[in-house]
Amino acid sequence: MDNNLQNQVVILTGAAGGIGSAIARKLHRSGARVVLADFNVESASKLASSLDPQGDTVLAIGYEASSSSDADAVVSACISRFGHIDHVIPAAAIYEDQPLATMTDEQWRRTMAINLDGVFFICRQSIPHIRSGGSIVTIASSAAHEGSSSGHVHYGTSKGGILGFTKSLARELAPNIRVNAVSPGTIDTPMVQELLRQEGDKWLSGTPLGRFGSGEEVANVVAFLCSDASSYITGSALHVNGGLYMGG
Repeated sequence: MDNNLQNQVVILTGAAGGIGSAIARKLHRSGARVVLADFNVESASKLASSLDPQGDTVLAIGYEASSSSDADAVVSACISRFGHIDHVIPAAAIYEDQPLATMTDEQWRRTMAINLDGVFFICRQSIPHIRSGGSIVTIASSAAHEGSSSGHVHYGTSKGGILGFTKSLARELAPNIRVNAVSPGTIDTPMVQELLRQEGDKWLSGTPLGRFGSGEEVANVVAFLCSDASSYITGSALHVNGGLYMGG
């Protein structure tokens, strides 16, 4: 399968996270030039240096997903440095535990602002600059398809919103730009370590492949959706969950 992304330009948010950093490494190995946007600019900068010590093919930038002005700054920096955009991957997200009955307005809004508004902001700013044949790949979740675990209604809702956003935007941008989602299941990343300790055995028992996924396995699917190998796929959500969820 050809995932050649030679000299294509990618904006990746949440680039310093477990899944985000795996995506960054995969895309860079595939030849892409990558803008690494993350709230933790120090970690993003370290990742950039590890990918390209000279800095010719990577750019790290501080970014708060809930800020429309930060989205504008990321896109402006990308255009200034690389001249155009081929792909956008809004992967910034938070995963916080709080039962709905005791959830504050601030906790609800924070999750929506980062997980859903952030996708809207970076896509809105990027679309005028995405070249024909480019793509947007959002990061949804199995929680968007089957509901979230207890204490994560806000997370599941935000990811469900991403699915609706993805399908609607795919219709709006066709035929020049493809828009798809990746829906990871239980992926072994730092963000979910506490939950894995609490509920990991239960999830493993319901996963036919009998293990948690890796960030690299999600990254492989993202790279596929950015590449010409997926040229007839748009408006779809591809599951990376070891069989934990087998619905549509």
